[in-house]
Order: sequence, then C-alpha cells, then structure tokens
Amino acid sequence: MRISILGCGWLGLPLAEQLRDQGHHIKGSTTSKNKLQILKGKKITPFLLELTPNLQCNNCDNFWDADVLVLNIPPGRGRDNVVDYHQKQIKSVINKVNSSSISLVIFISSTSVYPETGGIVSEEDTKAGKASRPTGNALLKAERLLKKQSAFDTTIIRFGGLYGHDRHPVKYLAGRKKLQKGNAPVNLIHQEDCINIIQTVIENDIKGNIFNGVSDGHPPKKMYYPAVARAMDLEPPTFDDDENEEYKIVSNRKLKMMLDYKFRHPNPMDF
Repeated sequence: MRISILGCGWLGLPLAEQLRDQGHHIKGSTTSKNKLQILKGKKITPFLLELTPNLQCNNCDNFWDADVLVLNIPPGRGRDNVVDYHQKQIKSVINKVNSSSISLVIFISSTSVYPETGGIVSEEDTKAGKASRPTGNALLKAERLLKKQSAFDTTIIRFGGLYGHDRHPVKYLAGRKKLQKGNAPVNLIHQEDCINIIQTVIENDIKGNIFNGVSDGHPPKKMYYPAVARAMDLEPPTFDDDENEEYKIVSNRKLKMMLDYKFRHPNPMDF
C-alpha cells in the first residue's frame, strides 16, 4: 500500500520504518530540513511540510498520492488559541485529502479527550468542552471535523500516555514533592504497541471506528512513578494523599475485541 505519514517524530518515524519493512511504500513529512536526509536514508520518501496553521509545502503533490494517511499532529501545548489553531490545521489537511486518492485517514488522538473523572470510560464517553485539558477539547473538535467528511473514511486511535524507547513521563516528575492525584490510575501505552495497533488498523482496513489505545495495567501514580524512578536511578517523586478523589480508567476492551489485539506490554509496571 501507499502510506503517507504526516508527522515523522518519536512515533511516526519508527512506524514508518516498520510499515516499510512490511513491504508498504512510505512517504513521510517533517518540519526539519535536517531530517529530510535521515528519512531518505531510511528509504522513506521525504517531504518538508508545515502547518502554521495553513499547510506550507512546496512540491508536495506526491505526498497526497496515497491510499492511507496517518495524521499525527498533536495540538501545541501552551497556545492560548489551541482549539481554533488546531482546527485550522486539520481543515488545511482535509482540503488536500478531499482532492486526493486517500481513502482512509488514521487520526492519532489522545485519551485527554475524556474528563478527569468518570470511572471506567469507553469510546462513547466524551462531551464537548469537558475534556481534561484544552488540548483534549482541540482533539475532540478535530475528531468530529474528520468524521463529518464523506470523501474519505476516518479511524481514530486515542492513545494514552506514551512511553518506551528513550521516553518516559517519570523524567518530568523525578524529585518533585507533594504532587497531587496520587491515587489516580495511570493510562499508559508503550511505543511498540502504538505502532502495532496502527499497523493492525491499516492491514485490516478498519474504517470509521474509534479505539482507545491504552495498556491493561492501571496502577496508581503514587505506586507507579516512584517505582519507575528508582528503577531508572532517578529521585522518586512523592504524592499527597487524596483518598476522596475520583478518577478515570480508560477501557481498551473495544480495541482488543474488534482487532483481536494482544498487547506486547500489557502492564506498565513491567519496566
């Protein structure tokens, strides 16, 4: 298949390499000129493409000549107008896809679309304006905009917190004291499972669906992050007690049933 990946970063680049190794023809975009040669060296057809918020790309017609587009552009954190800005980015991409051969868009979303509370939440448990943070509201609007389109199908994958390879959220928490929400369960997923889930969706031609991509294990933060910090020789963070708080656990039941998917890293405690 011809697969274009918009956003060849921490997740997009190893995804491109794995799909390439499966025999697919891969095209990848980057915002860095220095990365063009890296992509080319990995036999990924490179394109310099930016969304600021309108699409900026010279000689990019061939990028849209594909069967599948993996749309991997998270909303920019810290931006005051993050919802409007991200929506303009998505609209700019939609305009290109509508006049292309692409029949399936896989949109990489996030479990931040859910409120902080709610117990066990599944794919239907979203409410406009009720996401856990502004970037979650931006992703919700982007999801709805993509699902409205009739020229192509969209499948949405809402990944939890990402870890694996050289990345782990504990690095931002190491040594910090009296952090809140210690009893909140983690909703994480390993990079390898993210890549395998996307590949499964592509190769099984799964269209028009929404999946939560989170691993099976949900230990509380006050147990998980100190343990990981000690394993990585970092100063463990400490958490305040918050026994009366309610939190969410993101369900992966639909993904496992529909895709018959078995996680390579089911428990984030197995670090």
